[in-house]
Amino acid sequence: MPRDLIASSELAKALGVSRSTVSRWVREGRITPTEITAGGQSRFRLDDVRGELRRQRGQTG
Repeated sequence: MPRDLIASSELAKALGVSRSTVSRWVREGRITPTEITAGGQSRFRLDDVRGELRRQRGQTG
């Protein structure tokens, strides 16, 4: 796994939300995993997810 990819539990901690919230956001299409492992686990780039969430709130940058 590339160093900049993190698991959903690490993403949840970085964003200050629960792991179940991260899972729900993936199901709803609010965030997109950068990679899915062979075992079916999602991996994310924190900066990409933050950008997705900002765009949804109508913010730029």
